[in-house]
Amino acid sequence: MFDLDDHAQDDVDAASGGTPREVTETPGAADRRYLRGTRVGGGTALVIISAIGLFLVVESIPALRSQGWSFFTETRWEPGGNDPRFGVASLVFGTLQIAFIGLLLAVPASIGAALFLTEIAPPRLRKPFVTLVDLLASVPSLIFGLWGVFYMAPRMVGFSSFLSTHLGFIPFFRTENSELSRSPFIAGLIVAIMVLPICTSVMREVFAQTPPSEKEAALALGGTRFGMIRTVVLPFGRGGIIGGSMLGLGRALGETIAVAIVLGSVSQSSIRILENGGSTIASMIALTFGESSKTTIPALMAAGLVLFVITLVVNLLAARVVSSSRSGQGVEI
Repeated sequence: MFDLDDHAQDDVDAASGGTPREVTETPGAADRRYLRGTRVGGGTALVIISAIGLFLVVESIPALRSQGWSFFTETRWEPGGNDPRFGVASLVFGTLQIAFIGLLLAVPASIGAALFLTEIAPPRLRKPFVTLVDLLASVPSLIFGLWGVFYMAPRMVGFSSFLSTHLGFIPFFRTENSELSRSPFIAGLIVAIMVLPICTSVMREVFAQTPPSEKEAALALGGTRFGMIRTVVLPFGRGGIIGGSMLGLGRALGETIAVAIVLGSVSQSSIRILENGGSTIASMIALTFGESSKTTIPALMAAGLVLFVITLVVNLLAARVVSSSRSGQGVEI
């Protein structure tokens, strides 16, 4: 016979119906440090966001009091003078207009790029292509704006004229002048290029988590590669597509310098996306803040508060969708 150590004896006693060993849930020192660190980091981020929101609320109170509810419905932006009249209705419309144009162009390209990187690209080329797409996100928005004005805009005037000529019966593509080089359409195109790497990155990560067994089963049943992507990968990544699109929308809503350079300083927006003009909240603040007086600063702060709330809501919804889509839970396959 041989003697058992204490742990082995406890295991034998538990297996034979004896008293089971007590399991402690007390975290170790490393766990406690990690927990404190995550709490500090999360708390700091929450405090910063709350401080920014509180600052905008306090600074915008004079403007909101002077205009009342008309601040949200007024289309003019004339905060100076003896009779100030200003509101964010036109600016919010322009912000959403350019953001949705950007998403309409970026989302299909992002889906195609993500599928190519995960399902089609050879393994030896996949990493360089992923790096190139990710590097696109590191290009400053100022560079995109200058590139858009001096290179992209002159080359897109002909295409804009083509759309106006052949699709002018649609109000969005109707034009009444020949100035088409600083339009919301061109600004939306630049924004689409800027949000493409964000959307592609999220979609690529979700597509890559598609269970290999289900893809192999689709191919084993005689399906083509395209059929496997359509019936397995895309349904599995539906949440990632939605989440990536919403994250791109959050970036598009807050884009400032590139849009300001492309559109200029016109504060009025129109449904005609091919004509010059239009503005967003962010670009208007960037262009007018340096020349603002003490009486117009609260108006800009109130506009910033509206943009802050919009982008915060969009990003919270996006984070919720993305977090649920990374594991594929809740997605019907």
